[in-house]
Amino acid sequence: MRLRRRESADGSETVRAKVRVDRRTKNLIPRLQRGEIAVIHHEDLDRVAAEGLVAARVVAVLNASRSLSGKYPAQGALTLLKSGIPVIDDIGASAFNRIREGDTVSVVNNRILLDGQSVCTGNLLKLEEVEEKLESAREAIRGQLGDFAANTLHYLANEPELVTDDLELPDMSLDLTQRQVLVVIRGIDYREDLSTLKRSGYVSEMRPVLIGVDGGADALLEVGLTPDLIVGDFDSVSRDALTSGAQLLVHAYPGGEAPGSTRLDRLGVDYGVVEGLGTSEDIAMRIAFEKRAELIVLVGSHTSMADFFDKGRRGMASTFLTRMKVSSILVDAKGVGRLYRTQVRKRDLGLLILSAIFTLVVIAVVTEPVRLLLRTLWLNLGM
Repeated sequence: MRLRRRESADGSETVRAKVRVDRRTKNLIPRLQRGEIAVIHHEDLDRVAAEGLVAARVVAVLNASRSLSGKYPAQGALTLLKSGIPVIDDIGASAFNRIREGDTVSVVNNRILLDGQSVCTGNLLKLEEVEEKLESAREAIRGQLGDFAANTLHYLANEPELVTDDLELPDMSLDLTQRQVLVVIRGIDYREDLSTLKRSGYVSEMRPVLIGVDGGADALLEVGLTPDLIVGDFDSVSRDALTSGAQLLVHAYPGGEAPGSTRLDRLGVDYGVVEGLGTSEDIAMRIAFEKRAELIVLVGSHTSMADFFDKGRRGMASTFLTRMKVSSILVDAKGVGRLYRTQVRKRDLGLLILSAIFTLVVIAVVTEPVRLLLRTLWLNLGM
């Protein structure tokens, strides 16, 4: 057992387990094992990252930064606490650097011990306090809206080609013309939305082209779907996804630098490079739009301003502008899942069966050979 949880005589609770450490939470999550402690350096922890930690079954989270600074309503801390995972906040860079991957540490309330020695004291988050701080942060977001708008206009003025120019794409084996395209980002509610689309019959009947944006490729594999195209920097794509048969496109920065190509070269897999402004999510949407897709359905993307802020990225201005560019064919998976429903209700199915039986009985009664058979049976039985 990796986990030892006990309550001491003074009422304090101790959690003792092996730790995994990484400055980038998304890189840490795939390495986590059930019952371990996650040590992160993530200010304003977003909900997507927190859901990944919950899915990994960690027993505690130690954050070198503040999980909720108050700048905007970051949902990560609330997600962890509601799942019963204690969060020790703001342990500091010194403690973060001292704790090594594979160490076994003890968490006693808000104190962190390594080899029986106190490493640091952090802030043990309480659910009520986090909820109060979130309310204050929702008020603070009004000021952030102005900054976001100014940043978007600045981006548009300095990088107009994001909206005006087309991408230079390598040869692609996929034909997207007049086809529906499902773009999957491993973001907010992606599991629920993908499951809804499968249950609704949308995927099986419309057979859309499946594009995974980095970890979105693995999200597709999780529900039994195989991506047709994977776009991104490939820092969070599993080997299974890379060898699934999908075409791979590495997103390169303007100027040609493509950090993701290093890993793919090392693995010896074939790939193309697409150079463009913005995020990999933007590139995926632009590919579908410029290849004349009929419809773009987004899973796990940003559907509201709160989602944009929850990611805490200044660069989200590019995604906002990209959405404007492709808006004529863009819909969110939540809307598709609600509108596209082919399931037959049990009551309707029962009525259909009864109607069929009734029709067969009427046909039998009015048909002469059947009436003759019934009379013969009646006489043979002596009735």
